[in-house]
Amino acid sequence: MSFPKNFLWGGATAANQCEGAWNVDGKGDSISDHNRAGSRTAGTSRTFDLVIDTDKYYYPSHTAIDSYHRYKEDIALFAEMGFKVYRLSIAWTRIFPNGDDTEPNEAGLQFYDQVFDELAKYGIEPLVTISHFELPFNLGKNYDGFLDKRTIGFYEKYATTLFERYKDKVKYWLTFNEINFGTMAHGLRINGLFNREYTETEQYQALHNIFLASAKAVIAGHKINPDFQIGCMLAYITMYPKTCRPEDVLKTQQMNDKFNYFCGDVQVKGRYPYFMKSYFAKNNIALEITEEDQQILQAGTVDYYTFSYYMTTCIAADLDQRDDKSGGNLFGGVSNEYLETSDWGWQIDPIGLRYTLNQIYSRYEVPLMVVENGLGAFDEVEADGSINDDYRIDYFKQHIEEMGKAIDDGVELIGYTPWGCIDLISAGTGEMSKRYGFIYVDRDDEGNGTLDRSRKKSFYWYKQVIESNGENLTTD
Repeated sequence: MSFPKNFLWGGATAANQCEGAWNVDGKGDSISDHNRAGSRTAGTSRTFDLVIDTDKYYYPSHTAIDSYHRYKEDIALFAEMGFKVYRLSIAWTRIFPNGDDTEPNEAGLQFYDQVFDELAKYGIEPLVTISHFELPFNLGKNYDGFLDKRTIGFYEKYATTLFERYKDKVKYWLTFNEINFGTMAHGLRINGLFNREYTETEQYQALHNIFLASAKAVIAGHKINPDFQIGCMLAYITMYPKTCRPEDVLKTQQMNDKFNYFCGDVQVKGRYPYFMKSYFAKNNIALEITEEDQQILQAGTVDYYTFSYYMTTCIAADLDQRDDKSGGNLFGGVSNEYLETSDWGWQIDPIGLRYTLNQIYSRYEVPLMVVENGLGAFDEVEADGSINDDYRIDYFKQHIEEMGKAIDDGVELIGYTPWGCIDLISAGTGEMSKRYGFIYVDRDDEGNGTLDRSRKKSFYWYKQVIESNGENLTTD
């Protein structure tokens, strides 16, 4: 097992889950700012308020972990671990508060100048997600988000503004986070569809417009700086047939194609796959896709492919009738008796990561990055302030071992940024108690705490992993 000499070790966060300062220095409200806190028992069902009422409800993103004011401290800790890369997102509403503004907000642009300068001070490469679940609320309220083709232009203007401003500070970009959420009802609000009930045709039309926005950003970015590396990002949920019964195998293939391969095919290959054309025809889904659209998709293919990997699931032909559903951040699937589960019911499958890397690379043969992976768990602070998260170390050790095996298989894996390298609020549940980080943040689910940072046991372990370029995974 050997990782490439220039392998990009690091960690990942998102602005709406860590920055806070939701209405500071000219920032507008994003869709994430309208989400109340949720809970583990409620799953991903967080209440979304059209009108924010801070006197009555708690909105976790409003303060989050206040990295807006503490980014220097956080970056210093990342540097202490030895990060080569830091995946962060830019809050769209810091740059264009309403999304359709004529001019960008200079204070927002200056903030990220400072963040990138701080990363450069430590030799950390930024990996920037342009849009990470933080569409300007105004674009959803007044345009139905990406259902309106004008939003393609708003996004292109936003992306171009970033490319021009940071062309000498950022090399690696991602256009949209977990773009394949748009294939599910779960993803409607993320794409700005929250004013009414929407048809499946409208859902996929909005997703098509997002594909166009991504492709246009890739085209614009390469013109501004040909050295830019611009990638896609998908939530990859690896699916196994529950049994070798042909019906289970076929159902697995169909669900895998629609969720895991559809969006990747459009963004990497530049065209709609045959199985989605068939799905649209069978379900009377008529999209407005012009010849010019097809040319844009072909011209705006991405340079590399990134994805999140947290779990795998099993699929059965009678999935809807089963009572042995597994937990998960998107859909349950059927439980796998060969796997352990996290405190939140997610099935832990390190070997599945090797399998997944091989599956993706055999289909696309472009460089890959695992840009989200991690264990959400309850952490206990000992009397002496230490946090002995051996369970997290064990999780990462097994997944890194399998990444190394995939590299030995011939997969071109260029980077790894575990999710929530510092504790932050959960996107799904809005909790702080669902902790992922190597760095502990003193904050609870109700917004109480000092926000002080401290190093967990996993902090020192991951530092040793990076120092050895993945060779030293010992836990002693």
